[in-house]
Amino acid sequence: MFAVLKTGGKEYRVSKGDIIRVERLEGNPGDSVTFKEILMVGEGDKIQIGNPIVNHAMVVGEIIQQAKGKKVLTYKMKRRKNYRRMKGHRQHYTYLKINEIMIQ
Repeated sequence: MFAVLKTGGKEYRVSKGDIIRVERLEGNPGDSVTFKEILMVGEGDKIQIGNPIVNHAMVVGEIIQQAKGKKVLTYKMKRRKNYRRMKGHRQHYTYLKINEIMIQ
């Protein structure tokens, strides 16, 4: 069985036991997370597509780790004007293990 869930403005195709990296969710390692914005659920030839979400479907996961991504640097410069700006950004991520996909 698989599901397509939406979180952090992105969509993820998940199955039971998958480990995914999503944008930061509140919680500590070991906490349970429930997703109710399920766009599609399927098993074999049986597929339910939501309009826009599948009613009575949930995905339950567990937070494994809170982490940061690689540093991304941006640099702006205007030649001959002595103008230089450098900024950095590190995105926060949450690693999740999918425990259960439920349809009621």
